[in-house]
Amino acid sequence: MQTDGMSPADIFRGERVRLAMEAPKIIGELFSRWGRDSEYWRLLASDPATPRSPKAIQAWVEKFLEKDPPEVYMFMIRALEDDRLIGEIGLDGVQWEHGESFVGLSLGERSDWGKGYGTDAMRVILRYAFTELNLARVSLTVFEYNPRAMRSYEKAGFRYEGRSRQFLRRDGQRYDLLFMGILREEWQAMNA
Repeated sequence: MQTDGMSPADIFRGERVRLAMEAPKIIGELFSRWGRDSEYWRLLASDPATPRSPKAIQAWVEKFLEKDPPEVYMFMIRALEDDRLIGEIGLDGVQWEHGESFVGLSLGERSDWGKGYGTDAMRVILRYAFTELNLARVSLTVFEYNPRAMRSYEKAGFRYEGRSRQFLRRDGQRYDLLFMGILREEWQAMNA
């Protein structure tokens, strides 16, 4: 994949965002601040919303960065227009023997939700997964009460694959967990 016939394309840059690595201390501070928003947490995880200290998150990040080869390919998301940190995205649980990985994405600031940053970040991480890591498949899960995320994932090429019924209870109501995935051939066809 080349841009001018001479130099390789920047695989970490999209139309609206770029993927970057940041110091664990910065990541700890951001995740701690973002995690104080219970809606952010409830869109991200099935665990109970629990604020965490910057130091605890920093230690968690440092643990993952020590692994060689890495267990998680984690990147911070920066908006191209002003280079501010707006979220994180990563590939986790890579099964090299099957060419499979799980992807997770979160945007920390509510003011950045619904503006296309997540879709663009997902497109960038898929390019990385399929061209750099040579994976065959990437999957994700999403709660049924997050239709904005589902639309974003569909724009990036993910297809609905199934559900775990009544997986999660929030505010006295049961919600399904949906499974979505994309194959390298599907991604290639979208980007031909």
